[in-house]
Amino acid sequence: MVASLQPMTPGALLAATGLILLCGFALSRHKFIQLVRRTRWIMLSLLLVYAYSTPGQPLSDALGVFSPSRNGLSDGVMQLARLMAALAGLAILLDRLHRQHLIAGLYTLFAPLFWLGISRERIAVRLALTLHYAEVTMLRGRVGWQGTLSSLFEPHGITEDRGQRTEDRKMELPLSSFAIADALLLSGALLMLWLSWR
Repeated sequence: MVASLQPMTPGALLAATGLILLCGFALSRHKFIQLVRRTRWIMLSLLLVYAYSTPGQPLSDALGVFSPSRNGLSDGVMQLARLMAALAGLAILLDRLHRQHLIAGLYTLFAPLFWLGISRERIAVRLALTLHYAEVTMLRGRVGWQGTLSSLFEPHGITEDRGQRTEDRKMELPLSSFAIADALLLSGALLMLWLSWR
């Protein structure tokens, strides 16, 4: 979806973004608002960088060199639309899929990496650990970015659970066979991507 939005014309991009945002609000409103709140400063910075670094006609002649450019603002709004659509899609994905099912889906899609000599098991384990520690950090409460940064450098001990160390535990994924519906959906997504880049 994110790749398909890149080559779209402004009108088509705004229409597609509006539809995706509507789906995001309808299906995963809480998660979507949460993601937008966490990325609001990134989005503002993105808009300002585009507005002031892209050459073009100034928005206000009265501001002189301090005026953002019209082209920059237009490009910034287009990038914000792409980012908002990506956040809406991510909110739906995270809200509708359990973490294990998300990792299992990526594990299945990473099957071709075997031919490149890359272990998809290692990728799945690292992704699971990353999501786990991100969730643990969020559950600790809002301690601010300084507290979060300092906690990253604190030593973490190995916890014991029934005589078994955490690092020795096995991770089980609810794997499903690749069905015809999955193949059709993936083919449809690839077809949409190909048509958008033509």
